Amino acid sequence: MVYDMMGNFGGMAALGGMMALFGAFMIFFLILGVGFYIYSGFAFMAIGKKAKLKTPGLAWIPVVGPAIIAYQCSKMHWWPWLLIIGMFIPTVGFLFSIAFAVFHVIWQWKMFEKVKYPGWWAILCLIPFVNLVLYGIAAWAKK
Repeated sequence: MVYDMMGNFGGMAALGGMMALFGAFMIFFLILGVGFYIYSGFAFMAIGKKAKLKTPGLAWIPVVGPAIIAYQCSKMHWWPWLLIIGMFIPTVGFLFSIAFAVFHVIWQWKMFEKVKYPGWWAILCLIPFVNLVLYGIAAWAKK
């Protein structure tokens, strides 16, 4: 055990403080993530209702729910979903991820046009927090 000059057990106290700080950050980001999930679920469900989709509740599926709503609004072919399988291939998975992201932007473009907003908003949705504002406008603004 390590004691400092005063005989205190300082190393473990510092480690405990760092662990507490790490835990606080983890709890903060967990709460923030749950908040973003709830907001985007309501927003994409409202967009799905506005676009007259049969199943707007699919927006609540974790991770892929918003992509499903954007895909259904775009009325494009189903095969780009197979790119998700390719993401798990070790050496080329990042290429499949980029390809799926491109299709997701195309789906969002068509989704915004379906609910009567400019399609180029899909490009702006690549900016964090701007996308939340644009999804909110597309979901709840009267047009």
